[in-house]
Amino acid sequence: MKLLRLALTRPVITNALKIALVVGTCLNAINQGPQLWQGEGMEWHKVALNFAVPYLVASYSAAKALMVPLASVNLTQ
Repeated sequence: MKLLRLALTRPVITNALKIALVVGTCLNAINQGPQLWQGEGMEWHKVALNFAVPYLVASYSAAKALMVPLASVNLTQ
């Protein structure tokens, strides 16, 4: 439950949205570029997934990182 609360904080959401915008745009260009160039329709469920997956990964990893106390991170390795 703490992970979800952290994932729903404004800084995590803002950062995850920025990442999803960049990565999702790149994924859509790669995955649906040929269809767009040929004038075919887009597969909107794939567009949604191309943005949702980076958002979920970024928000999960940010929330998980916030759960680790900074004192326990060993930066010398």
